[in-house]
Amino acid sequence: MQTPRDHGGGVDAAVAEYGGRRKDWIDLSTGINPVPYPVPAIAPDVWTALPDSAAQDALLEAARRHWHVPEGAAVLAAPGASSLIAKLPMLAPVARVDIPAPTYNEHAAAFTAHGWDVGEDAATARVIVHPNNPTGHWYAEETFDLPLTVIDESFADVWPDRTWVQEATRPGVVILKSFGKFWGLAGMRLGFAIAAPETIEKLATALGPWAVSGPALTIGAAALNDHEWAVDTRVRLNEDAARLDALMTRAGARVQGGTSLFRLYEVDDAKAWQARLARNQIWSRVFPYSKTWLRLGLPAPQHWSRLEAAL
Repeated sequence: MQTPRDHGGGVDAAVAEYGGRRKDWIDLSTGINPVPYPVPAIAPDVWTALPDSAAQDALLEAARRHWHVPEGAAVLAAPGASSLIAKLPMLAPVARVDIPAPTYNEHAAAFTAHGWDVGEDAATARVIVHPNNPTGHWYAEETFDLPLTVIDESFADVWPDRTWVQEATRPGVVILKSFGKFWGLAGMRLGFAIAAPETIEKLATALGPWAVSGPALTIGAAALNDHEWAVDTRVRLNEDAARLDALMTRAGARVQGGTSLFRLYEVDDAKAWQARLARNQIWSRVFPYSKTWLRLGLPAPQHWSRLEAAL
């Protein structure tokens, strides 16, 4: 049996420990937009037919426009960014990868599964999570002289001007984009890689045909083309992040970092805070490498009062 890795989520385990019904729990352990993109109506044949090339082309074109993908770079849609993360180590000969920590742990897991060592010295590949999860750190400068550089921009849609997508034409540079975070439809499983055409061709071969479902192609294209929704959502996320900071600060926490999709706090005892919230059926995120870091996603509009009462 595969050993579970440290992640957000895991509400079932929280229910088993603290009780209650799963449907009554508020999951603030992830960084997913709690007000998702409104799913458009989907024609019945989208569910019953294999995805066609026209739908895929429409999604990729919407992605190019939304992220201002430069000419000379190609785009690949995949069933979630995690499916791409699992394939990225095959893009370069096995050696050592530099993954500045602390950060999202699936990158290290994927590289080590392919036989790579993780370390800074003599690295031939690097992974940059931009902005970083969980600290929210944005990298200001970077060199791209390694055979493989992965830039994980899963949370970058909250501040699109900071993207490094313009670097995607460089050999060995791969930009990752997650659809589930900003658009709030994580269960749809959709992610993207942006890189030189030869790199995208390797990843596409590894994923195989019909990697993205017909409904995901349809919904993804509609969402990426909805510029007004994206603009309005960024405003709301910023307002809600400030509201959450105010709540937590009044409760005795200190803002440590984060983005407008998740906030990182310094507290006296993270596990004690998590337990207190859990007794109110609110699930939060703690980290095995820190006794004082607590991360919270944003509550849905109807859940703010419960969080405030629990604090």
